[in-house]
Formats: sequence, C-alpha cells, structure tokens
Amino acid sequence: MTSSFPIDRIRADFPILSRTIHGKPLVYLDNGATSQKPRAVIDAVSRFFSEENSNIHRGVHYLSMQATDAYDRARERIAEAIGVAAAREVVFVRGATEAVNLVAHGLAERFQPGDEILLTVMEHHANLVPWQILAQKRGVILRHAPLTPEGEIDMEAFAALCGPKTRLAAFTHVSNALGTVNPVVKMTRLAKQCGALVLIDGAQAVPHFPLRIAELGCDFYLFSGHKVFGPDGIGVLWGKWDELKSLPPYQSGGDMIERVHLTHSTFREPPERFEAGTPHISGAIGLAAAFDYLEGVGWEAMHAFEQELLAYATERVGNLGGIRIIGQAREKVGVLSFTLATAHPHDIGTILDTEGVAIRAGHHCAQPLMEFLGLPGTARASFAFYNTREEVDRLVQALEKVKRYFD
Repeated sequence: MTSSFPIDRIRADFPILSRTIHGKPLVYLDNGATSQKPRAVIDAVSRFFSEENSNIHRGVHYLSMQATDAYDRARERIAEAIGVAAAREVVFVRGATEAVNLVAHGLAERFQPGDEILLTVMEHHANLVPWQILAQKRGVILRHAPLTPEGEIDMEAFAALCGPKTRLAAFTHVSNALGTVNPVVKMTRLAKQCGALVLIDGAQAVPHFPLRIAELGCDFYLFSGHKVFGPDGIGVLWGKWDELKSLPPYQSGGDMIERVHLTHSTFREPPERFEAGTPHISGAIGLAAAFDYLEGVGWEAMHAFEQELLAYATERVGNLGGIRIIGQAREKVGVLSFTLATAHPHDIGTILDTEGVAIRAGHHCAQPLMEFLGLPGTARASFAFYNTREEVDRLVQALEKVKRYFD
C-alpha cells in the first residue's frame, strides 16, 4: 500500500468509524450508498447553526447578510472544485435524483414523437425513470446501449444507436453497481456528432477522482453531496449557461421570482430560477467544506490509495471458492460486486452485518442492469479512502463464515 498515505490520521477525522456494531468494530463498506462525514464537515454545519443561522436573500440584518455571503461563497467554492468558471452555472438541488428530474421537466417540450433518447443498461433508476415518464408523455423512443462481458459500455453499439433522431444522451460517469468508469469524453463526442444534448450522472464519480467538467464537453452534469462526504439533502446540477437559461422553472415560489403580479410573474435567471423557497443553506456550506477537506487530503493520493485497496480486495475476495466477481472493467473505482453460488445477496449482507461489516445487497437501484446480467442482485462492497487492508481482511473472514454456513 502507499506507505506515505496518512490513513490513521484520516480515519481519526471520521468520528463514526470508531463505532462498534454488534460488539465488533465497524467496517463500513457501503460508501456507494452514502459516504461518512469528516469532522470538518460536521463542524462547518454545526458552526452555521450555532453562529450564522438565518434565511438568505431576504433580510437586511447582519445574520441574514452573513448567511447569504456564506451560501454564495459555497456556490463559488464548488464551482472552482468541479472545474467550471461560472458559479452561476451551479444550481443547488436536493440530490442527483432531483437534478435529473429538473432537466427532464425542463427539456420535455422540446421533444416530438419519434425523437430518441440514448441511455445505457447500467443506469441507476434515477437516470432511467424520469426519461421513461418523459417518453410516455411525448412519444419519445428510448434506446439503451448494452455492455460487454467485462461490464464496460459496448462502444460500437453505443455509436450505432446514436443517430439523427437522437436528441439527448444521458449516461452515468461511473456505474454504482459495477464500479465501471465510462469513457464519457468519447461518449459525449459521439452524441454531439449526432446533434444530441448530453447529461452525465456523476454521483458515483465525484467521490473518487478530481472533476473538470469543462473538459468533458457535456451540457449537464450532476451529483449528490452525501456521496462525496458532504451532507445529505444537497446536490449540484451544473449546466451550460445557455442551456440553463432556456429551461423553464422546475418549482415556483419565493426567491425564484423577478416580479410577481396578481395574474402573472416573471422569473429570475439561473441559478436562482431553480432554487425556489428557502434552500438547504447548511447543506451547501457543508458540501463546500467537504471539497475543502478532500483537496486537503489530495485527490491523486486518495485515488492511488483506493486503487491499491481495490486491487487487494479483488484478489482476496476472488480467491474465495464459489465467489463470482461481477464487473471486471479495465478502469474501475472502489466497487466490488460479487455473488456466491450458494447464498442470496441479502443473506450475505445480513450475516456480514453480524460481524460488523456493512455492505449493500440487492439490485442497487439498477434492476435493468441485473436483468441484463441475469442476476437477482449482487453483494456490493464499496470503498473510500478511509478504508484499510485490515477491513478487507475482515470482509474476507466474514465471507468465509457465510460460506461455512451455506456450504
């Protein structure tokens, strides 16, 4: 392992990692579902409520102006962290799910019967269901790019499915169920050659490597705060300015308006147009603190450490008889999906929990992917930079217990 990576100091930054579960030290390997929070994020949120709590954009008193400044600075900080020049292109939402729905709602009127949306079979439900609803309402045809046996996008099929009727391509940057890192720059380029808009779901990508959205070429990019070591209930939708300006409001009410009359209203420009009502002020502040923390640790060091940990876990788990690892893409993040011939994934997860090992079991909100793979679900261990080899060993020991129980 990377000897210079300060794993002990980092683990001390995450209070929950010192917990015991069923009398055993917690091994938290469910980071793909949500990540744990460092003390820096917890303190930033606590400090806001203790010292600055007030509503924004409404008051002339000191606390309101202080809270407004903190919220606006959070937007600027996040824009910088994700590699975009204009903070006005960063919209705060509740999470990746709301971001997809916002774009789908806003684009709906542009589609005509017979238009096509290009997706992939590995999408999370959040990047499938909104487009299904839009397709049903507008007579749109959904196309789905398949995968190779290794769990990678079949790029020949993707290119063949992208044609003159493709109006939008929406795909994940990283598969939540397999860990596959998709070639999003190439996919975006192909979609653009067809004249399509491009939306990228980055919920599983942002926690693992540095992001420079401006270099991807897409029109929309989105992610959730709770997966990137920030608070829950906050997320980011980035959009090209011209595209955001063309979208109608998603919700209406206070703070998103320019002028209200008894019979009609006019609306503010983005991002305020999409942030009706009191926003998640503390969430935005906490998310900015999360990026500060991650940059302090160092993206390259974190990524290298995770990759070494993934390689170790893949070897250890793969050497267990009867275990089948699902998804062997050449480029992956720290996700290890697997099945055991003699046990259902839910049984695996339940027994591992008795050993203090937290994983995810089931279809991972990717039922079409599981159908494509011919599986009811998988057991999924997903790693973060605060996990260790010793925790991988604990996972293997717990899996050996599962095997003894069912063999």
